[in-house]
Amino acid sequence: MAKEQHTHVCPWWAAYFFDNPLRKLIHNTSTILGPYLGPGMKALDVGCGMGFFSIGMAGIVGDGGTVYALDIQEKMLEIASKRAARKGLDSRIAFSLIEPDSLGPDRLGIEKIVDFVLAFWVVHEVPDQDRLFSEIHEILRPGGNFLMTEPSFHVKKDQVDRSIERAESAGLTLTSRPNIRLSGSALFVKPYRDK
Repeated sequence: MAKEQHTHVCPWWAAYFFDNPLRKLIHNTSTILGPYLGPGMKALDVGCGMGFFSIGMAGIVGDGGTVYALDIQEKMLEIASKRAARKGLDSRIAFSLIEPDSLGPDRLGIEKIVDFVLAFWVVHEVPDQDRLFSEIHEILRPGGNFLMTEPSFHVKKDQVDRSIERAESAGLTLTSRPNIRLSGSALFVKPYRDK
């Protein structure tokens, strides 16, 4: 499939409008991610922004786990790193600046296999979704979960449906459509045996 055109990346300063303390009332990290994450797990947060979910994930995976938090904007990572340090969770999170066209798992030293991948309100900003989903499939362990969530006030249902089709084309299997506030969401699993 061809690359998506007309992608727009949310500027770092605009993230303060939705990535603030009040967001916990709408998006409870433990409630949303708890069913897929546990102590000692390795998780990947694609487009981590200011670290809202990365920090929550670090709390869930504990001292024995690791969260790889990736973003294309250095300012986002600076803010996320400071927030994680204030909560004493920065040692569990590996923050990395990436290019818009690739997660770069080999370049960043991300271990080959992670247990869980989150892409929260970010897939619509990715210029090559096919490559994104292919890389997620590559680094996700068999039986591991990938949660894609898009903002329903900004991304139309048919766009989410096209992203789901692309993820399935990359070898991921749709298992459910979780009900997450203000979002169109899809949960995938990497099959134990690829078709």
